[in-house]
Amino acid sequence: MLSDTLKILRTHNVRLNKRKGQNYLIDSQILFKILNNANISREDTVLEIGPGIGTLTIPLARMAGKVVAVEQDKKIAEILKERLNSLHIFNVEVIIGDAVKIKLPPFNKVVSNLPYQISSPITFKLLKEKFDYGILMYQLEFAERMIAKPGDSNYSRLSVMLYVCSDVEFLFKVSMDSFFPQPQVSSAVIKLTPNLKLNIDEFFFNISRALFQHKKKKVRNALIDSFHEISNMDKHIAKDIISHLDERLMNERVMKLTPEEIMIISNQLEYLMDNTNVSNSK
Repeated sequence: MLSDTLKILRTHNVRLNKRKGQNYLIDSQILFKILNNANISREDTVLEIGPGIGTLTIPLARMAGKVVAVEQDKKIAEILKERLNSLHIFNVEVIIGDAVKIKLPPFNKVVSNLPYQISSPITFKLLKEKFDYGILMYQLEFAERMIAKPGDSNYSRLSVMLYVCSDVEFLFKVSMDSFFPQPQVSSAVIKLTPNLKLNIDEFFFNISRALFQHKKKKVRNALIDSFHEISNMDKHIAKDIISHLDERLMNERVMKLTPEEIMIISNQLEYLMDNTNVSNSK
């Protein structure tokens, strides 16, 4: 795979930019494991984000009914189109654009070696979409944050949102030498299955974002300091509302809150904000 990748890049005079996450998979065993876990059939429309020159796109297209490949680099996208045409593969729609910013077309599975610099925003975006599951490659450190538990040093808003909105399965690690050019960190492949029965509103997203901007602080102080993430309400009124929230939870450190406790805070706060006549007694 390395020789084929180098040949394509040299032919088209392409220099890969690691800052853009252009680290291409060159390990056939890892490719096989990704495809095997994806379990693609002709009934599937697969979204691939950051397809590059098509290392994953081409075998996906041979298995799926349709592949939607979103590539930000125009030159790389043209190379991908050229390769697909030369192989007489016509069930791939190549979209040139930023996957974080564009409206994603319908899909039921997502399989991607994600550009690492968009790992967080694209994951949060995917959580708002409806699909069966994703087989996604991330930096190992990011993948570990995805499954972190309350009190862990890498526990974060990401950990909370994934716990609440999905099921996350850590599949396998991927070494640095499985890519060209070689990144400076190891990677991991995750299976992400959204909870389609659960409808998490924007308010909960905002509460989580506000809290984890100050994850080492007590919940009360974190909410006060980042209330602008929740509402443009006057700060004095915001403090009064916060004073009526569960006192035990308000004195806990953010990084020790369980996702269920954050949900309780979110529900209480939303109720109090919807009722202008907040009682002076707890």
